[in-house]
Amino acid sequence: MTPDRQFSEQRLADLYDLGNAGSEDRDFYLRLAGPPPQSVLDLGCGTGLLCHAFAARGHSVTGVDPAEAMLSVARRGAGSDQIEWVQSDAEAFSSDKRFDLIIMTGHAFQVLLTDAQIRATFQTFARHLKPDGRVVFESRIPNLDWDAIWARDYTVQSADGPVRAVRRMTDVSRAPHFLSFAWDYHFTDEIITSDSTLRFLTLEQVQAFAADAGLSLIKLSGEWDGSDFERDTSREMIFQFKLADVR
Repeated sequence: MTPDRQFSEQRLADLYDLGNAGSEDRDFYLRLAGPPPQSVLDLGCGTGLLCHAFAARGHSVTGVDPAEAMLSVARRGAGSDQIEWVQSDAEAFSSDKRFDLIIMTGHAFQVLLTDAQIRATFQTFARHLKPDGRVVFESRIPNLDWDAIWARDYTVQSADGPVRAVRRMTDVSRAPHFLSFAWDYHFTDEIITSDSTLRFLTLEQVQAFAADAGLSLIKLSGEWDGSDFERDTSREMIFQFKLADVR
């Protein structure tokens, strides 16, 4: 998988945390780990914010991302030498380690566009999970007006000066299953555009892929406070799976 330019180009990767300051979802994931030391695998770790937070709490952390530019940012953080960083996509990641907690945050699950990628990622989950471990990730609800919800325009102060970022939809023809959009980053000397496509699976589709990989759903939340999923009102599906053959 080739990462979008906002992840693969260093100039854009350096901006990422400036435009993604929200912490509600990060707090949710941090609460999932038990008393340290727990082994944590962050697939699609990006700039490593959660990896650093888990490590600061005494956990053993592996951060995996396909974009070297994002990992470059992650490695700059304090204590990064205590974290194992791996450049790989989720489908191809392989390790001898088994983990208490495997997470895939920031809606990274939705960049898996094909059935083959999704199946391979679920196999990665299953191969690397301890018998009593959990896999946790989120996916957005398909049938919402994401065109309106995603309209966004903000300006951040970078080392190169102010940068205006504008998100615009580029293709809604395949909605609600796929949506394509672009970020236009207006630097003082150039405009860089990053194109993205996300896949929106239904609850039933996710459960079917999980079952094929030998995973069983143990909790489904609809909000970052951990409240239960409500099909008519929730905007998120936050999944927690375990190995199905574990009693």
